[in-house]
Amino acid sequence: MKSNAEYSAANDALQGQFFSRVWRLTTLYWRSEEKGMAWLLLLVVIALSLVGVAISVAVNSWYREFYNALQNKDLPAFTHLILYFCGIAAVAILVAVYRLYLTQMLTIRWRRWLTEQHFAAWLAHKNYYRLEQRGHTDNPDQRLAEDLNSFTDSTLNLSLGLIRNVVSLVSFSVILWGVSGSIEVFGIEIPGYMFWAALLYAMVGSWLVHLVARRLIGLNNRQQRYEADLRFGLVRVREHAESIALSNGEANEQQRLMGRFHNVWSNFWELMKVQKRLTFFSAGYSQIAIIFPLVVAAPRYFSGKIQLGDLMQINSAFGNVQESMSWFIDAYASLAAWRATCDRLLSFRQALADGEAQAEHPAIQRDSGEALRLDALTLGLADGRSLLEPTSLRIAPGEHVLLSGASGSGKSTLLRALSGLWPFGSGHLSLPEDSLFLPQKPYLPIGTLRAALSYPHDAERYRAAEVEQALRDCRLEHLIERLDEADHWERVLSPGEMQRLAIARALLAAPRWLFLDEATSALDEADENALYQLLQERLPGASLISIGHRSSLKRFHSRQLRLEQRHLVEAPATLPA
Repeated sequence: MKSNAEYSAANDALQGQFFSRVWRLTTLYWRSEEKGMAWLLLLVVIALSLVGVAISVAVNSWYREFYNALQNKDLPAFTHLILYFCGIAAVAILVAVYRLYLTQMLTIRWRRWLTEQHFAAWLAHKNYYRLEQRGHTDNPDQRLAEDLNSFTDSTLNLSLGLIRNVVSLVSFSVILWGVSGSIEVFGIEIPGYMFWAALLYAMVGSWLVHLVARRLIGLNNRQQRYEADLRFGLVRVREHAESIALSNGEANEQQRLMGRFHNVWSNFWELMKVQKRLTFFSAGYSQIAIIFPLVVAAPRYFSGKIQLGDLMQINSAFGNVQESMSWFIDAYASLAAWRATCDRLLSFRQALADGEAQAEHPAIQRDSGEALRLDALTLGLADGRSLLEPTSLRIAPGEHVLLSGASGSGKSTLLRALSGLWPFGSGHLSLPEDSLFLPQKPYLPIGTLRAALSYPHDAERYRAAEVEQALRDCRLEHLIERLDEADHWERVLSPGEMQRLAIARALLAAPRWLFLDEATSALDEADENALYQLLQERLPGASLISIGHRSSLKRFHSRQLRLEQRHLVEAPATLPA
């Protein structure tokens, strides 16, 4: 288990590898099984972008001829140029529509592929559980949904924008160099002086915008985290609405939610301040860029060296060159948000990689066998405290074992270790493959009751007669008519009904080894006894390993273990009734 300081040091080291790690993340899709279609779409989009640049070059030439026709009052040329512009405009509209459409198609295909890969990695090796236990990766739902969407959209748009601006820069630089002529400054003749003016203007602007807005990356990162924390708090209130209402906890929840919103609010104010300064600069920079080329080129126009059409062409070419050179300025806010998104995704992927490495080299060695066996097994907490001293134990197939102990002694942790969820410890354990674990609060997915009863298998796995009989056996016959009704069953059913439904699920699955972690705690003793009797009758020969506190459970277990002072102690046997 890494400490917070170790994680911080690791993150600092990873920052130095940012671009190489982003490159690896980006190229995953372009080398995947979908690379053929991906590259085809990308090349088509790039081609359309280049056509768009060519159209801009054509419009630039059109400016010169159109304004010269106006200056010369040449009506036939004017009419011809208007019709020519309509043709250019029609092509430009078509190119713009399909460039956007195909870009969106490529974006959603890329996002779907990345989402599939990240879903698989998140769910593999119980990573979704271990990330929550380690607590070093906040809001994985945001990273899987919003960040993957932002990453694909921003990466594609920024990359295509950069390509389009580079091509535009080269094209219009040639035009600007050719039409701007030369100027003499302090006795030195400067050829293509408008090009050098555009270059100087863009370089100064890029340097200044970086100074003004460099805090945006960190602020955007924190804003996304605070927004996700607020959403998580709101979801928590929805999930536990009844408990909060019964406890009259509205004031407390109001305070908690406003505390989370305060982080959103205060960080957003900082964002506003930086963006205000950036907008002041960007707006001023753009407005000056409108008249700057006219002022610089005006002396040649008034001296008669160029016509009005030439002046307008110079103005258009300068604007395109300056815009291309100023791409960094215009895209700075988007680049800052993209960098923040990449940081979150990379740290999430690093956490997944750590989880996979931990799964491949677990501290507790595991295998499968006919019996449950512990060999020198120790368990501890994340902070290093011990829960179980070295313990060796064997439970034979068909045995019924009751595990008891004081609250907090580590009984549930032992079951987590048996299931492979608990990573802190050492030693070796052997667990039979056909095992099923029932927690105190069962999980019921949103959907039909039949699907919830068959979980984690498909709803069609069991015959209708088997499903209905399992419900009757567990005194849930009133739910039979609702088997194909979709609902949020964790909100509909009582805790006792949920536990009985979990027992019905076990009857259908018929495992050879069944582990119950206080799986009947919400039931009264009569119902609990009836269900245990049912399990013994319907699952003959199955091993039952139960955690419970009630003495009435002893009659259903031939062997009893008690966890006391970090040791498993054999209790006197009680023959089952």
